[in-house]
Amino acid sequence: MVIANHIANNIAVYLGNGDGSFRNPIIYSTGSYSSPYMVTVADFNNDNRLDIAVANFGTNNIAIFHGFGNGSFASQIELSTGPSRPIAIIAVDFNNDSLLDIATANHGTESISIFYGYGHGNFSHPMTYSTGYDSLPSSLAAGDFNNDNYVDLAIANYGTNNVGVLFGNSSRTFEKQIIFSTGLGSHPYSIAVGHFNDDGFVDIAIANSGTDEIGVLLNNGNRTYAYQVAYSSNSASPCAIAVVDLNQDNRLEIVITNNGIENIGVLVEYENSHFENRIMYSTGSTSSISVAIGDLNKDHRLDIVVVNNDTGAIDILVGCYEGFQTQTKYSAGSWPQSVVVGDFNNDSRLDIVVANYDSSDVSVLLGNGNGSFENQRRYSAGSSPQSVVVGDFNNDSRLDIVVANGNSNDVSVLLGNGNGSFENQTRYSAGSWPKSVVFGDFNNDSRLDIVVANQVSNDVSVLLGKGNGSFENETRYSVGSYPRSVVVSDFNNDSRPDIVVANYGSNDVSVLLGNGNGSFENQTRYSTSFGPQSVVVGDFSNDTRLDIVVANGNGNGVSVLLGNGNGSFENQISYSAGSFPQSVVVGDFNDDTRLDIVVVNGNNND
Repeated sequence: MVIANHIANNIAVYLGNGDGSFRNPIIYSTGSYSSPYMVTVADFNNDNRLDIAVANFGTNNIAIFHGFGNGSFASQIELSTGPSRPIAIIAVDFNNDSLLDIATANHGTESISIFYGYGHGNFSHPMTYSTGYDSLPSSLAAGDFNNDNYVDLAIANYGTNNVGVLFGNSSRTFEKQIIFSTGLGSHPYSIAVGHFNDDGFVDIAIANSGTDEIGVLLNNGNRTYAYQVAYSSNSASPCAIAVVDLNQDNRLEIVITNNGIENIGVLVEYENSHFENRIMYSTGSTSSISVAIGDLNKDHRLDIVVVNNDTGAIDILVGCYEGFQTQTKYSAGSWPQSVVVGDFNNDSRLDIVVANYDSSDVSVLLGNGNGSFENQRRYSAGSSPQSVVVGDFNNDSRLDIVVANGNSNDVSVLLGNGNGSFENQTRYSAGSWPKSVVFGDFNNDSRLDIVVANQVSNDVSVLLGKGNGSFENETRYSVGSYPRSVVVSDFNNDSRPDIVVANYGSNDVSVLLGNGNGSFENQTRYSTSFGPQSVVVGDFSNDTRLDIVVANGNGNGVSVLLGNGNGSFENQISYSAGSFPQSVVVGDFNDDTRLDIVVVNGNNND
C-alpha cells in the first residue's frame, strides 16, 4: 500500500508480507511544501509495473513515481497543474485509446483537469473544466453513467452542496457540468459509484459531511438522478466513502469512515469530530511550555509530546480512538525548553530532541517504534538553549540539529551521523537573546537556510546555508518588540518562503515577505491579543490560503488571522484557551481533513 503524508511532504510505500502484515515503509519525498493530498496507483508507461501518481496540493503539481517492479520507485516526474491546489486524483482511460489518463479535482481553481496519457509515462497539457464558482471540489469518481461507452466524471462539490456530472462524448472531451443538489449545508466531501438497484445504470454514493448523512443519487438513465438519503450518521461527520461487495451476495455495500460515533458494518471506523468543548489531560506540571506532534507508535494516530521545564520531564500522550492516554515521562536535561521529533537513525521510527536551558545541552531520545523511547543521550550546545529544530543542512540525507542559544547570542549546529549520534556543535552568531529558530530555503538554491527570532534586539537573523552544514554570516531584519516565535511559510502563493514572527512586547505579529533571493521585504504588523508567545500557520478556512494562529500568554486565548492569499491578513478572531497559553500546534486529530488546534496552558497544567 502507498500513503500520501500531507504534513511530512512524502509518500510511504508499505510492501506486504502476504499475511496481512507489512514491512517498514519506504519513504519517497514529494518535495518541500508539497503537501500531498491523495495518491493513485496504475501502470502509466505500459511496462507492466505499477506506478504512483500523487496530487501535491502545496506545490500545484502531480508527481509520477515510475515503478521498477521490485517494490521500489524512480524519483518523481512532475506535471504542473497551474495554481490549482489539486486535492483528489484518479487514473482512467478517458479517450478509449487503451492508455491511462489522469484527472484531478482542483480546490483552488474550482475545476477538473484532464491529463491525457501517451503510454510511455508522459502526459499532455491539461484540459480544464469548471466546477463552478465557490464549488471547492473535494473528490471525483469515473463511470459510464449513460451507457454510451464514453467515460463520465462525477464530482463532489463541497462548497456549493451538489454533485457535478461531466458527460464524456464522441470527441473525447467532456460536456459542461450538470449539477444535482445534495441538500442545503450538506457539503459533500467524498464520492463513489456503483450499481445499487440492478437497473443497469451506474449510481452515485456521497458522504455529506455537513448534514452527517450518506446520500445516494439513483441514475434514471436519461442524464437525471433521484436523490435519497441512504443513512443518517447521527451527528457523526462522514469523511471517506467506498462501495464494495463485502459478503459476496452480488449486491454492493457502502463503506464509510465516520467521525463522531463508533460503528461496525457500513461505518467501519470513526474519530470524534467534536473539539468544541475542551478535554483536559494532566501533565503534573505548573509550566508546560512546549509541544510537538507526531505518530510515535506507528498506529496512524497523532500523539503529543509536551515539555515541562519545572519537572525536567517530557510527557508522551499517546493518541487513541477517543483522545489521548495517560502520559509517560522520560528524563531530559535541566530545565527543558523546546522539543521536536524526527528520525535520527533512519529506522523509520520517530525520535525526540529536547533543548535544555539550565544544562546548556540537548537531549536525544531514540524511539522504539511502539511509543516508548530509549534513555537520553546529551550533547553540548551554547549557553541557555531556547529552541531546537531539525533538518538536513548538509544534504547527506541525515537529520541535523540547530539550537538557538539565548545567553550566548548564537546558534549551534550539530550534524547528524545517521545512526542517532551527532557531531560536536559549530556555533554561528545571531542577534541578542535568540529565542526561536526555524529553517527554509530562502534563496531557492536547494540548501536549507536558518532564521532566528532575537528577543532582546527586536529583530530576526537570516543565515543562508552553504549546503555543507555551514552558514553565511547573519543578515538582520527589524520586527516588533520582544519576538518570541518565528515560522516560515508561503503567504502570497509566489513559491517564495515568507516569515511570520510573534512579538510578545508589542502584542502583534510581523510578516516579512520573501523575495526568493535570500532577502526579505520590510515587516507588516498585525495586532493580536496580549503577550503573543507562539505562532503557527495552516489553512483553517479551506480556501487554499494560509492563515496564522497565535497563542497569547497574557490574553489567555488564541488569535486566528485569516490570510487573503496575497501576503496580507484579516483582523484577528479571538478564542478562549486556558491560563497563560505558552505554545500552540495544529494537526488533523479526528481525520476530517480540517485542521485542529492544541494549546499548552502554562498555569493550568493542561
